[in-house]
Amino acid sequence: MSRSKSTLRIGDQPWVKWGLITLALSVTILLLVIPLVLIFVEAFSEGAQTFWENLTDTYTLHAIGLTLFVAALTVPINLVFGVFLAWLVTRFEFPGRKVLITLIDIPFAVSPVVAGLLYLLLYGSNGWLGSWLMDQDVQLMFAWPGILLVTVFVTCPFVARELIPLMQQQGREEEEAGVVLGASGWKLFRKVTLPNIQWALLYGVILTNARAVGEFGAVSVVSGNIRGETNTLPLHVELLYQDYNAVGAFTSASLLAGIALLTLLVKGFVEWRQSRQRAPLSDQSDSR
Repeated sequence: MSRSKSTLRIGDQPWVKWGLITLALSVTILLLVIPLVLIFVEAFSEGAQTFWENLTDTYTLHAIGLTLFVAALTVPINLVFGVFLAWLVTRFEFPGRKVLITLIDIPFAVSPVVAGLLYLLLYGSNGWLGSWLMDQDVQLMFAWPGILLVTVFVTCPFVARELIPLMQQQGREEEEAGVVLGASGWKLFRKVTLPNIQWALLYGVILTNARAVGEFGAVSVVSGNIRGETNTLPLHVELLYQDYNAVGAFTSASLLAGIALLTLLVKGFVEWRQSRQRAPLSDQSDSR
């Protein structure tokens, strides 16, 4: 049934709708698409041979390796932590539960640079724990363990924040039925919980990996920017640009942009699968 003229909303008028669509597309192209395209244009501005030489430079390869190494450790740590935390706050009632849910968002509220400074204050050579660690010949700051610590910090909410709303919506009836039938905790998680959260879990992992690869602020504070030792790929881009090697900087940036585009493709697929997974749950809620 079509709406009468008196009940039309502002957004129902065609000129408003198409005006907003045009504005959104214009902003997207100007602020997102054109800068992204320019990265690749500048990277190949001196030819494919120069691009390849910059890409296979020793320091660039080291930065790529360190970035992937930190991401490879960060993702499983936050995967386990996120699942554990989501399970805890959605399946149990305990004092301080809401406070714990709020604390998950601290990395979103704190600037990454501030987080890096806090880690430096705590674990640096003159820090509260750092002096004791130095006595034990353990160095965290200005080395890859410090980079890993701050990367885990800034990425820790992503998996939990994806799982908590979904697990709250799904409820715990199926798991309670499994307990009644005698399933063990691990079998219950593997056969009942994990299939229901697998796509949200994968979505959280994708976001965690994307942030871990591209993190700059917190890492720049604790890494020390030592070329060939503690430089991740985002820091390497900055150093190359400061060295007036713009083509080399854009070459490394194009690699980050390529990872981002691949992440978007995988993210789009996972979102599509999530929407299909949530549709039956919404239908069940509507029918109650």
